[in-house]
Amino acid sequence: MSTISILGLGAMGTALAQTLLRKGHTVTIWNRTRSRAEPLAAAGAKVAESPAEAIAASELTILCVVDYAAARAVLARAEDALAGRDLVNLTNGTPGDASEFGAWVAAKGATYLDGGIMAIPPMIGEAGALILYSGSPALFERHRQALDALAESRHLGDDPGLAALYDLSLLSGMYGLFSGFLHASALVTSVGGKVGDFLPLLLPWIEAMSGTLPDLADKIDSGAHHRNVVSNIGMQKIALENIVRASEEQGVASDFIEPMLRLAGRRVAAGRAVDDISAVIEVIRKQK
Repeated sequence: MSTISILGLGAMGTALAQTLLRKGHTVTIWNRTRSRAEPLAAAGAKVAESPAEAIAASELTILCVVDYAAARAVLARAEDALAGRDLVNLTNGTPGDASEFGAWVAAKGATYLDGGIMAIPPMIGEAGALILYSGSPALFERHRQALDALAESRHLGDDPGLAALYDLSLLSGMYGLFSGFLHASALVTSVGGKVGDFLPLLLPWIEAMSGTLPDLADKIDSGAHHRNVVSNIGMQKIALENIVRASEEQGVASDFIEPMLRLAGRRVAAGRAVDDISAVIEVIRKQK
């Protein structure tokens, strides 16, 4: 079993520490507010008086705080303790945040791994939890057993920013699903319908449409948006226009749908009405 330090005892940091203790690891903890460490201390964790003491106590340190500014503030109190140490940062942020922070940590002499947690605290240590990692492959392999105790572990590559990028990409897909669900629910309830009664129609439809994603992914990767098109973007633009018009008629805001309509319209205006809906990505990419 490994010796592991946890810096930060919010809901997620506490779940990480609890899971490692439950699975037999030696855990040292530190939190700015010491009272949050007391329940874990009662469960067998050692409490460090400072971030530097926590880092020095273990083979691996896991940092889990609210953002990268907080992460930098925590480690600023322990810069001299970082040389030669292994650090995993599970703080949420952007790829740029992760790359910049990873470079700062490396300059202090530590080996760095960034992570994106695709789970809520109660899922840690349970089936279905996933943590994405990027950065040092050697660190990842060295501590794989401990990392796997927390969740399924997936190493994406050497670039520390990859985990954050994939984390936010997965969340983007999730929020797209939520936005469609909320807009559809607003339409149904505009005539007194119940969302619970609508779900038996919606869920199989979403499942069926998700089956088209591999084909759309292939078209995006190959750039062949015109190949084997069943419903072209010209037709789908009309459907999007009708959703917007129906929303206006029903007194429902069309904020979620209008961006997709605008993007599809730009592709059609460029003379590519025969393409599949996957072609919208070419418009999105040009936003950079």
